[in-house]
Amino acid sequence: MSTVHVEQPHSLSVDEVKVKLEAFAADIAKYGMKLVWAGSRADLKGTGASGSVVVEATKVIVEVKLGMIAKAAGVKADRLEGSIKKRLASALGAET
Repeated sequence: MSTVHVEQPHSLSVDEVKVKLEAFAADIAKYGMKLVWAGSRADLKGTGASGSVVVEATKVIVEVKLGMIAKAAGVKADRLEGSIKKRLASALGAET
């Protein structure tokens, strides 16, 4: 099982980050993934992948574990990491 780990710095409040991550959630929904929030942490769930999104005071941490279905579908960990970085930066208004 491959794991993708991405950290994106921010200077917003936790609530502001969660609002901005709605765009990120919409992006990943296109791939059958969803975020289920509990406080400042969300479980990331979908077919062939799972993980978490944690909002800390100065950064957002996304971790995705790719299962066998995702690998069989041709999902590459390095390309997924780049895509997540780009989408997080866009959602949080950071420069890429």
